[in-house]
Amino acid sequence: MKRVVITGLGTVNPVANDMKMTWQKLLEGKSGVSTIKKFETDSLSVKIAGEVKDFDPSSILDRKDMRRMDPYIQLAIYAAAEAIADSGIDLEKMDKFRTGAIISSGIGGNLTWEEQHKALLNKGPDKVSPFFIPMMIINMASGIVAIRFGLKGPNYSVSSACASSGHAIVSALRIIQRGEADVMITGGSESSITPLSVAGFSVMKALSTRNDDPETASRPFDMERDGFVMSEGAALLVLEEYERALERGANIYCEIVGAGQTDDAFHITAPDETAEGPAMSMKNAIKDAGVSADEIDHVNAHGTSTPYNDKIETKAIKIALGNRAEKIPVVSTKSMTGHMLGAGSAVEAAVVSLSLKNQIVHPTINLKNPDPECDLDYVTEGKRNTQMKYALSNSFGFGGHNVSILFKKYEGS
Repeated sequence: MKRVVITGLGTVNPVANDMKMTWQKLLEGKSGVSTIKKFETDSLSVKIAGEVKDFDPSSILDRKDMRRMDPYIQLAIYAAAEAIADSGIDLEKMDKFRTGAIISSGIGGNLTWEEQHKALLNKGPDKVSPFFIPMMIINMASGIVAIRFGLKGPNYSVSSACASSGHAIVSALRIIQRGEADVMITGGSESSITPLSVAGFSVMKALSTRNDDPETASRPFDMERDGFVMSEGAALLVLEEYERALERGANIYCEIVGAGQTDDAFHITAPDETAEGPAMSMKNAIKDAGVSADEIDHVNAHGTSTPYNDKIETKAIKIALGNRAEKIPVVSTKSMTGHMLGAGSAVEAAVVSLSLKNQIVHPTINLKNPDPECDLDYVTEGKRNTQMKYALSNSFGFGGHNVSILFKKYEGS
């Protein structure tokens, strides 16, 4: 199979609105969680979220287009533009039929859905926007990115809740490995900080209610964690066939060398306490790469800050890596970004790429009172310089979906 490398990164998220500043703030341990500003929260028990701040898509979209795109689509286009520019690819010189996009979302155009439902109830069916459906459906971020940048190769969306963009990356990886495309733009986008979404996750008791101190609300692996912090944003990566990237002198962040995908087949939301599903996902990624568990140097955990997920993921890491689990740094990016749902896997993949390239990992913040069942090295003291060759990134979603991606440090041709 062909080798696949990452040559471009782009993001908009609660921490920052580009990749460079995101990386800098993550290394500094800065949280992007704050009190919700988008709407009134008096009637809600949850009043905090990871909102994107000061986002202005008008630099790449005109007002007419913006009115016809749900925010999740706008975020995807913005992140895609940054990733493509970062990669240095000249799209005019590309074979458009060998350049594609797979962009995921867990929920899609939820704001559009809510607004158009109000229009239906209050004003009647004739007042529903003719753009309602294409603004709302989950595949449209991928479709519009393709239209915007002229990508005529493989194009579709993947939706598997909080594992969505992890599955999107794996799908794009396989397409290039099989020789069906040379370049794939992939990742995820989510813009679901809306009254209905927050209410829905809240009544499930899935969200943190630490409203008085938002920046400390996301506290993975901490004894006092009380739920995840819902967030929004997008992250897109440019995946490229290795020989092609080498030939054009691309800046290579890292290589993707393995992937594992499983399902718990257990419960609609709760993880299986045996941890067999996520453990096998990691084992399969390692096997796919043809390496051993003893060669893994770092894990970017799913790390949601929910009572069950964190301890079960810790158990899964131990099952998958054995004694190696206690010897390597494990981090949760969500401690700072919150949980970006269908976009979370992608921003974490971008972070792992930068960790491998720079040989440094960001801290896990807010971990002050460790849970005895969460006893790995979660990097709480601040950023850490560490030697890494192979790094895993985990993502798990409602429905029992598990995906693990194995990245390798790029060591030159």
